[in-house]
Amino acid sequence: MNSGLQIKTVHTDAELELFSPVIRRAFLTVAEEFHLTPETAPTNPAYAGVESLIAMRDRGIQLYGAWHASRPAGFVALEDAGDGLFYLERLAVLPDLRHRGYGTDLIRFAEERARQQGGRSISIGIIYENTILRSWYIQYGFQETGTKSFPHLPFTVGFLKLDLV
Repeated sequence: MNSGLQIKTVHTDAELELFSPVIRRAFLTVAEEFHLTPETAPTNPAYAGVESLIAMRDRGIQLYGAWHASRPAGFVALEDAGDGLFYLERLAVLPDLRHRGYGTDLIRFAEERARQQGGRSISIGIIYENTILRSWYIQYGFQETGTKSFPHLPFTVGFLKLDLV
């Protein structure tokens, strides 16, 4: 990482309180672009509070906060799904700090953490219609593995996977 970003484990309620608004603000730009609301996509991170992060922590999901210039700047979660598979979740960078390589730094960090724990691949689910984000992940090396429509979501979920070995 050469962007000046510092990524650290976050686990206390106070730390999670700091990063909850970072996640909401980061995901809100996409929610607005795709006309998502708390009613149409209640599980979208744009509408989730700190309690969702506490629940993730309590389920053993690894949570990491990114700092730039002494302020919370981004976030990523990494879930060990077993058999060498990890799920990348809640990858977020504040809108005013985007296009500085922070998202790539967060992916590289998660990739290294997964490798250290025997990970062979990382998977992520995104809004498939978000072609800019999908292309960004593909440019990083992720490959599309499929799509799925869920009756409770107003978009198609696209799945991507990055092989670590």
